[in-house]
Order: sequence, then C-alpha cells, then structure tokens
Amino acid sequence: MNNEHECHYHHDDTPHTHEHYHDGIAHTHTHVHDDDHHHTHEMLDGDESKEEKTLKILLGHWVEHNKSHEEGFAEWVEKSKNMGKAETSQFIEKAIEFMKQADNMLEEAEKHME
Repeated sequence: MNNEHECHYHHDDTPHTHEHYHDGIAHTHTHVHDDDHHHTHEMLDGDESKEEKTLKILLGHWVEHNKSHEEGFAEWVEKSKNMGKAETSQFIEKAIEFMKQADNMLEEAEKHME
C-alpha cells in the first residue's frame, strides 16, 4: 500500500529540509527548488497511516456498538407488543433489520481495509 502526502512550497535555490510525520515517525526530505513546485512523498509499502488504523478500529467498534443496541431493541419489541403497540413493535423490528444490514456493510468495509 502506498500512502502519499503532497507538499506545496515556494523557495529560492537554497537547499532546504522539511520534516514529515507518518504514523508518528518523523523523517526529512531535502530539496533544491527555484520556483513554485509540487511534489509527492510516498510512504513505503506496509506503512499504515494513523487514520487507517483508526478507521479499522472504528469499523469493528461500530458493528459491536450496533449489536448492543439491537439486543436492547429486541427487548423493546416484546415490551411494546405487551403494551398493545403492535405497529411500534413492527417499526422497531424493521430498525433491527436495517441495523443488521448496516453491520454487514461495515463488516464488508472492514474486509477491504486489509
């Protein structure tokens, strides 16, 4: 996986060094340029950005979080039926179905992060 970030600078022809952070690790690049320029720094394969790590964690967390709500919803399906609120229970059941579909989509998204 290549991760990149872009730099935009205007410099004279003096060599300059600038520092970048990838996943909390600093490294520097030295350049000489005499005009506006645009350059891209690629991260080595296997490097993983902080955002990628965060997203992987969040995807799993969101699924578990949803499942905990689904359990609570299921309890209220029965309670609402016992209250004589059949339509309410049907909408809660439908919400559970949609949450399960969302969980499936989040799990698929997580697979594509590997």
